[in-house]
Amino acid sequence: MSLPPEEQDEAREENMLIQTLRPQSFKEYIGQEVTKNNLDVAIAAAKIRQESLEHILIHGPAGIGKTTLAYIIAKEMRANLRVTSGPAIEKVGDLAAILTNLEAGDFLFIDEVHRLSKLIEEVLYPAMESRSLDIVLGKGTGARTIQLPLPPFTLVAATTRIGLLSAPLRSRFGSTFRLEFYTQKEIEDILDRSAKILNIPLTPKARARLAAASRATPRVANRLLKRCRDLAQVEGRASIDEEIVVKSLDMLEIDEVGLDAQDRKILKVLIERFNGGPAGIQAIAASSAEEEETILEVFEPYLLRLGFLTRTPRGRMVTKIAWQHLGFNPPPENPEEPQNEQLL
Repeated sequence: MSLPPEEQDEAREENMLIQTLRPQSFKEYIGQEVTKNNLDVAIAAAKIRQESLEHILIHGPAGIGKTTLAYIIAKEMRANLRVTSGPAIEKVGDLAAILTNLEAGDFLFIDEVHRLSKLIEEVLYPAMESRSLDIVLGKGTGARTIQLPLPPFTLVAATTRIGLLSAPLRSRFGSTFRLEFYTQKEIEDILDRSAKILNIPLTPKARARLAAASRATPRVANRLLKRCRDLAQVEGRASIDEEIVVKSLDMLEIDEVGLDAQDRKILKVLIERFNGGPAGIQAIAASSAEEEETILEVFEPYLLRLGFLTRTPRGRMVTKIAWQHLGFNPPPENPEEPQNEQLL
């Protein structure tokens, strides 16, 4: 079912804004210095040899720049980028159609590559390794396989859950890079850049407050900045100050360290129903009315980073600082809980 025209316009405008804020070069791309330096060398070497880049796997939490890196890599190589995702490739024929439409030197970006089926992974192996596509003609004893040659191309794949990729698929990537959460300073620099593009001044206190609530994630930082801009414009403000940020975060139910209502719900479920844990992911998902995969990919990484959640052999546990942050009195010291937790 398609969206109403007004919602389609809003979606198009939002997508255009995302593209506007997206860095176009390594110089504009803030943070992830180790990965950028390694990619710089790989790209320079490939240009000298006049070869395609080796296949690249990028993994890390959601919203930290994996897709943006894929765009920049292709741009640095002066190549076309074809974009798809694991869930979009449902049948072998879907992958075959994509691969056979690639031209020499093209880049293929597959987001959420961990969601490819094993059957499709097996078709991808020869495409990555020998640049050929195995096509099965016929059925039963009369079936035969023919190989279609593919042009030189580079696969850039992204995943939030590298552990779900099969070992044979992982081994076919020439380079693997993990993107890390961003520092407060890096997020502030990203907010500065985005505010200039959006032509809305951002005071230093507002920038610091907004960065602290951005979950160490550029995508979240830019989303919150846009909501602050909306409120500033509605209130007739010429800039975003700390008051606007505080009001915007309150409206969005986001606290000073970036926890939203669902983060707090997950932690409260663990505290109120499981006495802080340990509890298994299935029990947490059922009690919080949230999908397991969403908890694992969206909520848990940041809660772990904050030191609000920890994993034990028996399940997830809420740490003392999380109890205190939510206004609860922590139970007597539990020997299973790591000591000296710190808020990063």
